[in-house]
Amino acid sequence: MRDLTPRQIVEELDRYIVGQAEAKRAVAIAVRNRWRRQQLSEDLRNEISPKNILMMGPTGVGKTEIARRLAQLTDAPFLKVEATKFTEVGYYGRDVESIVRELVDSAVALIKGREGKRVEKAAREKVNERLLNILLRTESDDTPLGSTEEERERTQRTREKFAKMLDEGSLENRMIEISISQKVSPMVLGNMGLENVDQNLQEMMEKLLPRETRQRTLPVSEARKVLLEEERDRLINEDQVHESAVSLAENAGVVFLDEIDKIIPSDSNRNADVSRQGVQRDLLPIVEGTTVQTKYGYVKTDHILFIAAGAFHQTKPSELMPELQGRFPIRVELTDLTTEDFIQILAEPKNALTKQYKALFQTEEIELQFTQDGIEAMAHIAFLVNQKTQNIGARRLHTILERLLEELNFEAPTMKTKEVKIDAEYVSERLQEIAEDEDLSRYIL
Repeated sequence: MRDLTPRQIVEELDRYIVGQAEAKRAVAIAVRNRWRRQQLSEDLRNEISPKNILMMGPTGVGKTEIARRLAQLTDAPFLKVEATKFTEVGYYGRDVESIVRELVDSAVALIKGREGKRVEKAAREKVNERLLNILLRTESDDTPLGSTEEERERTQRTREKFAKMLDEGSLENRMIEISISQKVSPMVLGNMGLENVDQNLQEMMEKLLPRETRQRTLPVSEARKVLLEEERDRLINEDQVHESAVSLAENAGVVFLDEIDKIIPSDSNRNADVSRQGVQRDLLPIVEGTTVQTKYGYVKTDHILFIAAGAFHQTKPSELMPELQGRFPIRVELTDLTTEDFIQILAEPKNALTKQYKALFQTEEIELQFTQDGIEAMAHIAFLVNQKTQNIGARRLHTILERLLEELNFEAPTMKTKEVKIDAEYVSERLQEIAEDEDLSRYIL
């Protein structure tokens, strides 16, 4: 877990997300508290629970982005799940314990990535050796190598020649045959008549599946990638990865529960109410703290950070089960985006949409110039359309820009003009009619 102060966390979030200072401060403090907890003695550490957060606000104002960027920033395993997914099949839907299993999968991928970087150099050296041996076998047409002094010298000279050619990249397109080892496909479980066994049991059986060796003919460039992945896996201690992943998920994992307001019972659909109430009851032990069995071992959820979010247009957080409410002590309300917010979103963040589109068109050698009045015009139209139709927040900017640049996107490969200025006049010509016509904006934007 990275040692970041709350101020540093907020500053990093500000690079990608406009506004919503209260929500940023709340998540920054929650993350810092997790770091503080790790500095304590084990006895006291086990007594301190994370302060889960409930975000309230309309769609498209940054709830998911804050949680996702937070996980990236702290290098923590992250899982986003929609609470409504657990109500789709019968009264129970998905098994809520799948949240924990998927979070640990995310942690395994993180740890494996770190370990992969650690063994990268050694793995590349082994791959080069394997490629050289394959090329030498091909060169000698499968005759024994090195049986006499003369043959050993010839082999060494050939090896040095191939090593130099590999370094220079002159053999990248040469076809070679490689042997790769991989686990038998888990589809065999179906053939064993185990389609309906418990998921945990299936996962454990997959771990025990034997490996098989397959031959593949590939160019050297592709073979190197395949062999590198195989060598990395060989150099990584899988049991140690799994143990570290469980610990990381337990102590640094972040679960983002979206649409939590959709599991609040309503007055209109009694059957749906049964399902929604059931989902709340099922989520409660996971959020409160329980132990879940996964294919990597038992995982405790006591110190996983849960961030729940919902629009709460027709419901209130107080309508959640009292026990579930109590597990989200920190409440933050995210505000609607204004025209000024849209202007900032279009131009200022590191991943601003205007920067993304400029980069995309540069691949066609076309220079897009977004003027200040052009950005203001787009922001104004996005705000108006959100007010007239469904308010989808910053997501409206994606549809605005796609519509605005539709013709350019189509014509770009054959355009003779290499500079295009997106100013207020350009925006008005292409979008004003749509923005003023409520029916058109509803279906087009």
